[in-house]
Amino acid sequence: MDQVRQRATRDQQRLDSGAVSSPKDLESLQREIASLAKRQGDLEDVVLEVMERREAAQERNAELTERVSSVQAKADDATARRDAALGELDTEAASVTKEREIVAGSVPADLLKLYDKLREQQGGVGAARLYQRRCEGCRLELNITEVNEVKAAAPDAVLRCENCRRILVRTSESGL
Repeated sequence: MDQVRQRATRDQQRLDSGAVSSPKDLESLQREIASLAKRQGDLEDVVLEVMERREAAQERNAELTERVSSVQAKADDATARRDAALGELDTEAASVTKEREIVAGSVPADLLKLYDKLREQQGGVGAARLYQRRCEGCRLELNITEVNEVKAAAPDAVLRCENCRRILVRTSESGL
């Protein structure tokens, strides 16, 4: 664009100086000056368009940067909450493990061995509550024969579900 301006200035000075005397050369010089003025206008339009696009891109960049910061803040918050929850779970797991060790010490060794074996086979659950005549391990209702057997069994007898083989834990809500 500077070259176009310099050339137009130079041509205008030649025209104004009177150094060109031929009408044909004068007309040619005037056409060239007009052409350079048009070219300069076109180039200025391009520059303005580029500047506008640059400004829009900078605004979009600022907007996206702000959005990234917002998302990052949310991610950081979620990570902090997750870490706090994991800490609480670790503390609770340690407490429950201690409680289990205390309770396991009072359970007969053969029953504890059976429970651990069932737990391993049944995906971590070796005993299930009998609730309203339904085993909460497999979610199946005991048939009338099984219910009568459970009713007749001694309170300290180890009973197992006929369907999933888990140890049944009887409570006041067993429906017996």
